[in-house]
Amino acid sequence: MEAEVLKKYRKAGEILARVRGEASSMIEVGASVLEVADFVENTTRKMGGEPAFPCNISRDRVAAHDTAKPNDDSVFGEEMVKLDIGVHVDGYIADSAVTVDLSGHPEMVEASRAALEAAIELVEPGVNTAQLGTAIEDTIKGYGYNPVSNLTGHGLKRYVAHAEPAIPNRAIDKGVEINVDDVIAIEPFVTDGVGKISEAPQVEIYSFIAKRPIRSAPARNLLKEIQEKYSALPFARRWLKGTRVDYALGQLVKTGIIYRYPLLWEGEGKLVSQAEHTLVVAENGCEVTTRPR
Repeated sequence: MEAEVLKKYRKAGEILARVRGEASSMIEVGASVLEVADFVENTTRKMGGEPAFPCNISRDRVAAHDTAKPNDDSVFGEEMVKLDIGVHVDGYIADSAVTVDLSGHPEMVEASRAALEAAIELVEPGVNTAQLGTAIEDTIKGYGYNPVSNLTGHGLKRYVAHAEPAIPNRAIDKGVEINVDDVIAIEPFVTDGVGKISEAPQVEIYSFIAKRPIRSAPARNLLKEIQEKYSALPFARRWLKGTRVDYALGQLVKTGIIYRYPLLWEGEGKLVSQAEHTLVVAENGCEVTTRPR
């Protein structure tokens, strides 16, 4: 990996680690969800990075893809809160998540942390992703919980927040080898449910996927804004300004120009925890870019 590229990955990780630590301390019963999300995104920019995706704040049974709504007045309750942050510097991405437990289930949070560390210890050139999945599942099962089997970790490429290879959270028969200079995000999800998430009806996050003809003037104007500001990286509905935003988004989704990220959740009454770090694979192991320095 070129030295300048590695420097940008490291800077993104350093920014993320600092923002994650400060934002985590803001999460308490009665605190504003919108204030935490705005803090993460605005502080990222002030420190010289850009959000790689909207700050995800997913609570209790929701595993991923939740973020504050426009003018959101919700506050944290006695919940299990997943804080998932993405930062990029010139397109080079850091992705990391922690769980702040306000629900009284610290052992579930520890299970996701321990599973993440078990996988990180194995990462080196030539390791197979199946080995990582086995280590993650064995660790989680050892705590008496289930991994979320249909969510995975992933590779990171320039301006691409989810790339190959997939990093399974369960044992699989056949994976792929990790190579020098691969950049990967490992993110175990732990649940007291069956371990399989489904899509919820709510959507707050979108991304551009394909340029197609669109007749609607509001939709054309919104598409221009999206392409100029976010390229193919995910964006939040609350980031969009102007009139008729919901109508324009709907037109862009309908024509296959914009992709929706529905909330992902476990069964009613269940909980999900998450832990995640970004790693650069080196010749003698790996470098975790999103640990505090």
